Amino acid sequence: MPRRRFPLAGTVTAAALLQLAVVVLASATATADAKTTSLASSFLEPHNAARRAVGVPALRWDEGLAAYARWYAAARAGDCALAHSHGSYGENLFRGSGGAGWSPAAVVGAWVRESALYNRASNSCRGGSGACGHYTQIVWRGTKAVGCAMAPCAGARGRFTFAVCSYSPPGNYVGMRPY
Repeated sequence: MPRRRFPLAGTVTAAALLQLAVVVLASATATADAKTTSLASSFLEPHNAARRAVGVPALRWDEGLAAYARWYAAARAGDCALAHSHGSYGENLFRGSGGAGWSPAAVVGAWVRESALYNRASNSCRGGSGACGHYTQIVWRGTKAVGCAMAPCAGARGRFTFAVCSYSPPGNYVGMRPY
């Protein structure tokens, strides 16, 4: 069988192939970084808007916290359980009906709406329900960093979106005010 000849055969050096591989890898990394940056800012901006509203410093995005959140969101993909991971971070969990349509801003917005249940004078949730803890974690003055993730999950009642945000240092200590 005759050998096929390609126009560039013999002219492509190992260095050129290495350079091409670096360009392809850099492009893939840039695409992944852009997605991560977009997701990070989509979670971070509404967190920091809520914090500005009460005069506490902005949070920074922490990729280590985000990796922990991704791990935990994936762990809940089979059951959608709103069960805390019991890790060393503060944690907000969310489960929204429908497999899609929940944005990071909508998830954080659901938690921030709990501010209406927070009674600053008594440092408690109205009615003693505890239903403002997501909000108080978001605005906890001592918290410096956040990392979040979202994943589809399937529960007994259908498809959901599961989201988790991990906070460091954690907040929501009994008897302490968030800000």
